[in-house]
Amino acid sequence: MPVEPPPSAWGFPPSATADEDGIVGVGADLEPGTLLAAYRQGLFPMPLGRRGPMGWWSPDPRGVIPLDGVRVSRSLRRSIRRFEVRVDTAFAEVVHACADPRRPHGWIDPRIHAAYERLHELGWAHSVETWTPEGELAGGLYGVAIGGLFAGESMFHRRTDASKVALVALVDRWRDGGGTLVDVQWATEHLRTLGAVEIPRERYLELVATAVARPPVELGP
Repeated sequence: MPVEPPPSAWGFPPSATADEDGIVGVGADLEPGTLLAAYRQGLFPMPLGRRGPMGWWSPDPRGVIPLDGVRVSRSLRRSIRRFEVRVDTAFAEVVHACADPRRPHGWIDPRIHAAYERLHELGWAHSVETWTPEGELAGGLYGVAIGGLFAGESMFHRRTDASKVALVALVDRWRDGGGTLVDVQWATEHLRTLGAVEIPRERYLELVATAVARPPVELGP
């Protein structure tokens, strides 16, 4: 069971007050209690530029993956058979790979890395990893799980389709475990190929309120 940290010293404005870019506020801290309060309110942190001040975001529309709507192409189905899926066996390595500064639009800086490591130690942040038969980490993703919400943060791949396989595995396990919502922040073209859709912020906030009140979901080994 995840360990509830001390409450945040900060309060967030309502998500509906976000500006046209989806920013609700700037500043605060990245303590576990602050992060959990933000996710429970439908927010997530992302720096304003590399190493810039921390922004708290609530985009409208919001990207989600319907639990019954993930798309698995024939080629992706073949890729699924090539990898082994594991959960939480290489969390730090997954975040480190997602934070590779050579990636375009990289935003995961040392503050973010350290904050999610703390959340992981408390049982709130998780990685879903894909491994080759030779024992190589091929790809994966990480995010925050609160009740029936999985808030995806970032993903990476070193082999073709490796991150897609991790996402398909996440959605399958989340649905089968009783989860109700997989958040991907923005429905990028890449995520749309896997079934991501956009929903209005108002609807997302309704789904979040219901999801975070549910019992924790087990992602499995």
